[in-house]
Amino acid sequence: MRMYDLIMKKRMGQALSHPEIRFFIDGFTRGDIPDYQASALLMAIWFKGMTREETALLTDAMARSGDMADLSDIPGTKVDKHSTGGVGDKTSLIIGPIVAACGGVVAKMSGRGLGHTGGTIDKLEAIPGLRTALGKEEFAGIVRQTGLAIIGQSGDIAPADKKLYALRDVTATVDSLPLIASSIMSKKLAAGSDAILLDVKTGSGAFMKTLDDSIALASEMVSIGESNGRRTMALITDMGSPLGRNIGNALELVEAVDILMGKGPEDLLGVCLELAAGMLLLCGIGKSDCDRREMIGAAISGGAALKRLIAMAGAQGADTSYLRDTGKFPAAKIISEVKAENSGYIFSIDAEAVGRAAVALGAGRASKEDSIDFSAGIVLLKKPGEKIKPGDSLALLHSSSDSRIKEAQGILLKALTVTEAAPPPAKHILARVTKDGVEKL
Repeated sequence: MRMYDLIMKKRMGQALSHPEIRFFIDGFTRGDIPDYQASALLMAIWFKGMTREETALLTDAMARSGDMADLSDIPGTKVDKHSTGGVGDKTSLIIGPIVAACGGVVAKMSGRGLGHTGGTIDKLEAIPGLRTALGKEEFAGIVRQTGLAIIGQSGDIAPADKKLYALRDVTATVDSLPLIASSIMSKKLAAGSDAILLDVKTGSGAFMKTLDDSIALASEMVSIGESNGRRTMALITDMGSPLGRNIGNALELVEAVDILMGKGPEDLLGVCLELAAGMLLLCGIGKSDCDRREMIGAAISGGAALKRLIAMAGAQGADTSYLRDTGKFPAAKIISEVKAENSGYIFSIDAEAVGRAAVALGAGRASKEDSIDFSAGIVLLKKPGEKIKPGDSLALLHSSSDSRIKEAQGILLKALTVTEAAPPPAKHILARVTKDGVEKL
């Protein structure tokens, strides 16, 4: 078998076979196939696409290029959740404990933030002492003990994806639907869960900007999961505006604890309730949607969900007093108020711009080498649909320097659209995608 023939075959728009896909992934991962030939095949895929079967085979080969987690010794249906990334998206910190408190088993590998999107691992590491690099046995042991563990992705998980993504990034082939879907799902398959819930964001702060594109990606990933023996479902959720009011690592932890205490913003709570209900459905827990929502409500109101988060954090080495009293998180050196210049209603807040403002404050990374200020971030005091007048407080900026504050304030003010009339009520859950098709909500 020759790489030249695979490139030619895909260039002609023909489907690659299972042996051909394995030949490419195995050879490229070992270093036997040079970058220039891999780049040529990626570009051919970008132009000609892949069938659903090809994409599923590619994903499986990428997942098997490294370690495959074996969670079979852990009782129950193991469920994972993946978000395609957003601003203020702290849902994993909320729904993981809720699902565990309702009897689900959540064994999750998460990533770090880059660019305007935040990462669950960075948020967890704002808790002093918490470890996200755990060995397989310790990871499995914590899941057995608490029903929940969230760790960073191992360097041995889907190494083919890491190599391919680096190549896609410099060859203008990142935005290929089958390559995006296989990249995401290869890591989910390798993580070993029995079921996968996908939170596919859409809007200005998301990778996919339109509903149709988000549904297409979700459908591709659901097909991959089901083809590889995982129960898979996707919800399309809005990321036109930031989720919740707090953006920044420690700030988002505080808001997550608030939700688990029955407080917090309605948009964040609503999305979390739907995601948690979806995970319970995939686990086979609850007789109906109504039944699952009652279980979720009881887990929050009775304190069981918060106790699960505290138990997981403690098992992973954290000082859990910070979750019992979030006032212990250190405040930023400078907290500056942003005031309204106009009157009217906030029509929209550009999520991507708010994410960039948070990065400017020190809450995120512009490059992988950047360090994070865990106390930095933004608290949005006004959200879309709320009325404002000149001088009203719009937001609080948390940072370590006046120059960072000044840069972020300029970005944030440009992110706001103010109109005379109130906007229509926002919809936060836009569609559901399962193996049976798409349901717009």
